[in-house]
Amino acid sequence: MGGSQRVKGLQEQLVGTVQTLWRYPVKSMLGDSPQRLDVEARGIRGDRAYALWDHASGRVASAKNPRLWRDLLDYRARFREEPAPSAPLPAVLIGPRQGDGVAELCSSETDVGAFFSALFGRQVSLLDTPPEGASLDQYWPPVEGRAFQDETNALDLPAGTFFDACPIHAISTATLERLRQLEPQLDFAVERFRPNLLIETPEGAEGFVEEAWSGCCLQIGEQLVLRVDGGCPRCVVTTLAQGDLGEDLEILRATARHNGVVAGIRLSVVTPGPVAVGDPVRLLSPDGA
Repeated sequence: MGGSQRVKGLQEQLVGTVQTLWRYPVKSMLGDSPQRLDVEARGIRGDRAYALWDHASGRVASAKNPRLWRDLLDYRARFREEPAPSAPLPAVLIGPRQGDGVAELCSSETDVGAFFSALFGRQVSLLDTPPEGASLDQYWPPVEGRAFQDETNALDLPAGTFFDACPIHAISTATLERLRQLEPQLDFAVERFRPNLLIETPEGAEGFVEEAWSGCCLQIGEQLVLRVDGGCPRCVVTTLAQGDLGEDLEILRATARHNGVVAGIRLSVVTPGPVAVGDPVRLLSPDGA
């Protein structure tokens, strides 16, 4: 890895390969990890396609407000069949994260909203279309260096989506390894960061390398091009119990101590296309940059 060539007025550099992919059909639940995904102008097809709507607050239910919604991370969602372009969303199957023998709920056969209303003790509905002006509550734990301390405020979601801020986000193996080097007593499992892509960087790449790609584009595979819109500030979700990972506020505090609470990058879609595990990731930057 690491070679470069000139392509149509751009300097192209191989900076990694796609190691793992994730898609999260229901916001704040665990998702699936296919070998291949399709990326549309909106983002990954089927990612954050559904969300629970809290009738009392008039907001999207999100684990960013763990005082109410941390238990969403106890559930895993997957599509009954693959979403197709320009077609209605397929039904989603939701079950406990541990797969302990409890039958999955199917959104086309069961009132998922009623199940979670009973679980949380407040009325919620499963939506596949974001209401106009949709927002969520986000809690800021006491982490030194953050503007908010032990506060909850509102986050407006991008119009027409259930995304927090950006359609896609990625993190590199180099960033995770750097955090482990700095705080070896902590478990910086990639799943805590809930990326869509884990990019395996080449041998010798060290530190928070992907932040240097800001303002450039990444070509992934033969067709997909994503713009790097900047670093991804982390939130309380990285600290919550999920899957086999326990709750640990020090994950976020360490990220704040060593990199201004940023780990990974935010991405937007320039040219849609497929992405698959093993695809090369090439950094595109103007000649002379």
